[in-house]
Amino acid sequence: MAKLWDKGFEINAEIERYTVGRDRELDLLLAQDDVLGSMAHITMLESIGLLQKNELTALLAGLKEIHAQALRGEFTIEEGIEDVHSQVELMLTRSLGEMGKKIHSGRSRNDQVLVDLRLFTRRQLRLIVEDVCKLFRELQAQSERYKNILMPGYTHLQVAMPSSFGLWFGAYAESLVDDMTMLQAAYRQTNRNPLGSAAGYGSSFPLNREMTTHLLGFDSMDYNVVYAQMGRGKTERNVAFALASVAGTVSKLAFDACMFNSQNFAFVRLPKECTTGSSIMPHKKNPDVFELTRAKCNKLQALPQQIMMIMNNLPSGYFRDLQIIKEVFLPAFDELRDCLQMSAYIISKMEVNEHILDDPRYDLMFSVEEVNHLVTTGVPFRDAYRRVGMDIEAGHFTPCKDIHHTHEGSIGNLCNDRIAALMDSLVQDFHFERTDQAVNALLS
Repeated sequence: MAKLWDKGFEINAEIERYTVGRDRELDLLLAQDDVLGSMAHITMLESIGLLQKNELTALLAGLKEIHAQALRGEFTIEEGIEDVHSQVELMLTRSLGEMGKKIHSGRSRNDQVLVDLRLFTRRQLRLIVEDVCKLFRELQAQSERYKNILMPGYTHLQVAMPSSFGLWFGAYAESLVDDMTMLQAAYRQTNRNPLGSAAGYGSSFPLNREMTTHLLGFDSMDYNVVYAQMGRGKTERNVAFALASVAGTVSKLAFDACMFNSQNFAFVRLPKECTTGSSIMPHKKNPDVFELTRAKCNKLQALPQQIMMIMNNLPSGYFRDLQIIKEVFLPAFDELRDCLQMSAYIISKMEVNEHILDDPRYDLMFSVEEVNHLVTTGVPFRDAYRRVGMDIEAGHFTPCKDIHHTHEGSIGNLCNDRIAALMDSLVQDFHFERTDQAVNALLS
C-alpha cells in the first residue's frame, strides 16, 4: 500500500526502519482509539457535505468491525504498513474501495495521533483511578482492622513516639487521595479535543470541531490549532507527573513493607505465598514483590524528566522527536497498574505483630507521653522535659503505655471516614459516565 504521504519515489529501507521505529508495535495499543477518532471525524465530514449519507453508513459499519477486532485483540498492523492510521485506511479501502480513502479529508496524521493519544490516555487514566481506589480501600480496611495496635514511630530512623498500624496504613491511604488530585488534573488536561487542528494550522474545510468534541465525549477542545500541536508532549509530561505521584506513594509503602518485614523489625508478616526463597539459605522468605515494586515505581518517577528532555528544546510546530515519547509513555500505565494491583493484594493479606511493644527497647517512645502528663499536672513544659530526660539518663524511666490521643488524625481519631469521603468526592468529579455515554452512542 502506498504511504499516506507517498509522492512517487521510494525511501531508503534503512531510513524507513529508523524513522518508523517502534510505531507499528506501539500503535497496536492505539487501535481502538484511532477508530473512534475516525468515526467522529467522518460523522462530522458528512454533516458538512464532504461525505454522502450512504458513504458514512458504509464507513461507520466498517470502522465498527475494526473496533470490535481491536477489542478482541485481533487487530494487526501488516508488514510494510507504517502505522495504525495507514492500517485502518487500508482495511477500509480493501472492503469499500476508493471510499475508504475519504476518511482522511481535513486531517493530518499529526492530529490523528494527538486524538489517539488523548483517547488512550483518558482510558488508561480511568484504569489507574480504579486501581488506586482498590489499594486505597485495602489500606483503609487494614487501618481500621489494626487501629488499636500500637507501633513505634520514627524520626531519623530513631525510635521517636507512639504510632499505630491504624496510622501507618491510613497515612498511605490519605497519600493516595492527594495523588488522586494529580490524576484528576491530568485527566482534565487530557480530556480536550485536538481533532481538526490538522498539521497544526487548521484546514480550509469548514470543520465542525464542536461536533467532534461532543461525539468523542471531550470536556472541551484545544481551541487554538497551533496550541493543539504544542500540547503533544506537554500533556504526556503532565500525565507522567501524576503517574509519578502515585508511584512515589507506592514506592515508599514498598520500602516500609520491606523494612518492617525484616527480622530486625518484625512489625509485619507478608503472606508466604507472596515471597520467594533463596537457592542456598533454606530459611529465607524474601519480599521480592515489594522490592521490584519499589524499583519499578522509582523508574516511573523518572518518566516526567525523560519526556521533558525529549521535548524541552523544541519550538512550536510538529517534530518527529515527539514520536520517541510514545516509547516511554505508553507502557507506563501497565507498569504502574501492575504495581498497584500487586500492592493491593499483598496489603490485603498482610498481618501485623500485635506484641511489638513487649520489647523494652521501645519503652522510651513513651517519654513524650510522660512529659505531657506532667504538664497537665501544672509542671511547665521545659521543667517536665528536663525531669523526664534526667530519669532516662539515670535509667529510672518507667513508661506508661496507656495513651489517649483524641485530636483529628491522631491514634485515637483516625478520621478514616473523612478521608474516604474526600476520595469519593474526587472520583465522582471525573464524571467518567459522560465519556461512556459518548463512546457508546458513537458505537451504537
